[in-house]
Amino acid sequence: MDDFADLAAPARPGERPQSVLDRDRTAEARRLFPRQALTGLDRLAEFAARLLGAEASQISLLGDAQVVPAGFGLAPEAIGAETPLADSLCTVTAAGTQPLAVADARSDDRVRHLPPVAGSRVGSYLGYPLIRASGQVVGALCVFGPEPREWSDDDVATLRQLAAAVMTELEFAALGLEYEGDRLRWGLAIDAAGIGTFDWDLTTGQLTWDDQLIRLFGYEVDGFDQSIGAFNARLHPDDVPRVSEALRACIENGGEYESEYRVLLPGGETRWVHARGSAVAGPSGTTERVLGAAYDTTGERSAAARVTRVLEAMPAGFYSLDREWRFTHVNAEAERLLGRSREDLLGRVLWDEWPAAINSIFEDSYRTAVRTGLPVSFDAYYPAPLDGWFELRAWPSPDGLSVYFLEVTERRRVQEQARRAAQRLAVLARVSTEMAGTLDAQAATSQLPRLVVPELADFAIVTVVDPDGRARDVGSWHTDPNARALLERYAGVRLESMSAVSPVARALIGGEVVRESGRVVHDLLPPGEAGDLFALLEPRSVVVLPLRGRGRTLGLLTLYFRADSAPSDEDVSTAQDVADRAGLALDNARLYSAQQQLAEGLQRSLLTQPPETDHAQIAVRYLPAAEAARVGGDWYDAFLQPRGTTMLVIGDVVGHDTAAAAAMGQLRGLLRGIATYSDAGPVEVLRGLDASMATLQAKTLATAAVARFEQTPDELDRGVTRMRWANAGHLPPLVINPDGSVAELAAWRGDLLLGVDADACRRESVVTLDRGSTVLLYTDGLIERRDADLDDGMVRLRDTVIELAGRPLDELLDELIERLVHGRPEDDVALVAVRLRP
Repeated sequence: MDDFADLAAPARPGERPQSVLDRDRTAEARRLFPRQALTGLDRLAEFAARLLGAEASQISLLGDAQVVPAGFGLAPEAIGAETPLADSLCTVTAAGTQPLAVADARSDDRVRHLPPVAGSRVGSYLGYPLIRASGQVVGALCVFGPEPREWSDDDVATLRQLAAAVMTELEFAALGLEYEGDRLRWGLAIDAAGIGTFDWDLTTGQLTWDDQLIRLFGYEVDGFDQSIGAFNARLHPDDVPRVSEALRACIENGGEYESEYRVLLPGGETRWVHARGSAVAGPSGTTERVLGAAYDTTGERSAAARVTRVLEAMPAGFYSLDREWRFTHVNAEAERLLGRSREDLLGRVLWDEWPAAINSIFEDSYRTAVRTGLPVSFDAYYPAPLDGWFELRAWPSPDGLSVYFLEVTERRRVQEQARRAAQRLAVLARVSTEMAGTLDAQAATSQLPRLVVPELADFAIVTVVDPDGRARDVGSWHTDPNARALLERYAGVRLESMSAVSPVARALIGGEVVRESGRVVHDLLPPGEAGDLFALLEPRSVVVLPLRGRGRTLGLLTLYFRADSAPSDEDVSTAQDVADRAGLALDNARLYSAQQQLAEGLQRSLLTQPPETDHAQIAVRYLPAAEAARVGGDWYDAFLQPRGTTMLVIGDVVGHDTAAAAAMGQLRGLLRGIATYSDAGPVEVLRGLDASMATLQAKTLATAAVARFEQTPDELDRGVTRMRWANAGHLPPLVINPDGSVAELAAWRGDLLLGVDADACRRESVVTLDRGSTVLLYTDGLIERRDADLDDGMVRLRDTVIELAGRPLDELLDELIERLVHGRPEDDVALVAVRLRP
């Protein structure tokens, strides 16, 4: 696939590249380009190529140059490379908002001058622009190959869905990178403040510091002595009494601890540290732990001013709450995100100002953090007036609770958009699989509601139009199992109650999508069971989509939405894709059924039933190989000649299609006419047929074997019958004697095929048969296999006939077909057999 590694060839000397994007669009393309390989983009590129049957696919972002973040069937160096815009087919696609479908690039004036086309690397191309929600076109998703091909509406619809998924993946990756940067800056701001934390377990004496606090006291993180001794060892001697008294009071009273003291570092320097802590009581009520935080105040003794500067510089919102849940600090970013000034919030109770937080994940998480002394992190949605999603981290402190938060509404929107796009693609894939996996399109269509609920609707009904023009509901499904019986009953009575202005009737007549509110649909139903059932189902809105075939509407897909959901444009578009695929499958089934009925009628007219005679029983069988054609070049015949003799014919026209079937009909009619008019024997009949084919200039080759059964009065008395037969390149007859033995007629070789040389010499053979003998004539489809030759097939036939020799004639033929070809031959099979009456 290296020939398709470069859709944008280098610019020609002296020619400036053409730019179709302004500076804003160029900036957007650069923002969206992933900083690392995205598995999702690679998977979507491969999925596009494989789903549309193309040799290669490419995702292009177009700014002041073309950049390819992902593709399939491209050379490895093409991914991430920058190429000029002027020579790219994707630039042509991105010039508008509609797909670019090029069936034959070499004859298309829009692209035939571009180097990938002129160099014969691109013969056909289908591209769809990558469009942001704002309407900006930032690139294209395309599939292509070296040979011309036509692109169907289904191909365009599928690429549109995949382009939406690619756009979502790019947006999500860009937002993730931005949020990651925000979180990194947030962490750097906290580290810049130099805040460390400690946890003193009074029961074990273990003093746990974080790395920041260990470094603050001048220790190495590795090998740190986790005991109160490490604290006392660095505490300035003059500060020991005061600090010890503050800790003692905190422990004895179960209160809080606050102190500012000096730390003597190993190098002799002095560092000021401000520490705050809180006592944590055990089950007995006595203090078991002291938790707290400390930070360096050297050079700036006002801790509040320093922390405030850090918090004001943070890109995240921050507010602190005291133990009464009152706001004690609100930074500038929190003012912006909350839409309230700090003057409005400081001193006010959180639950009074934001009542929707009560009995929600906000209250549960905040109280858990305060109760356990452990930080909590969570995502949550707050309704109006904020109406947004937030990522929060709440950290308990001796004074109350500190909360850091970011608004992630856009990220959640992109995540939901990605999830919905994946759901829609999955629905289309399931529908395609269902429709492609069965010949019974109507049965598959009845399953459509199960495939689209609940991804595209809360419940659904599918309707098909019978050949007589009568509409009937054939399937329904509800997301609520308890409502499925109710919906099924409604589907059973609704059509007979609907008027000509109902959404269903309008969609059937107009062949277009009809949207209507549930209230209007209910008002259009007359009083009665249908209206009562509809009221119980309580849909808020209804969308009726036509199942369109070739120039006709073959059914409907009706989607229902309850009060807590509404149809989006993307869902309706996907549902129409589903309906179109079902409609096309129904139309194909209709055409196939008509073709099958026509072919079967032709077969019945060409292959007639054998005559009934007093001296023999005749049975025939015909089994086509091609299910679509139902007829082929094989034929049989059995008829009486004017003098009462019985003639059997087996033949095979070269070919396996309807043309061969037509030629077979001509030859069969000619042979029957020659034999019944002339009363001639087998060899003369074949000569006459060969001469007629030459005279009529029939461009056909065929094999045939003709057998005539004759009997003189003397032979009648002796109970024997003569079989006179001639063979034009066909397999020889098989004779089953009354004792079950098989006559070896294979040694008699047939003459030249019919249609080769009308003057060829033809021979006739005679064999005498006893009463009760059976003669079998057959075509090569009975014994031919792809993995074996005809000799092996003859051995299988002979062994099977010996085993079945005593069976009734009809049963014998049925068992031969079942055992040798299992009822599904690789080639047409024709059989004609005669059994002489005892």
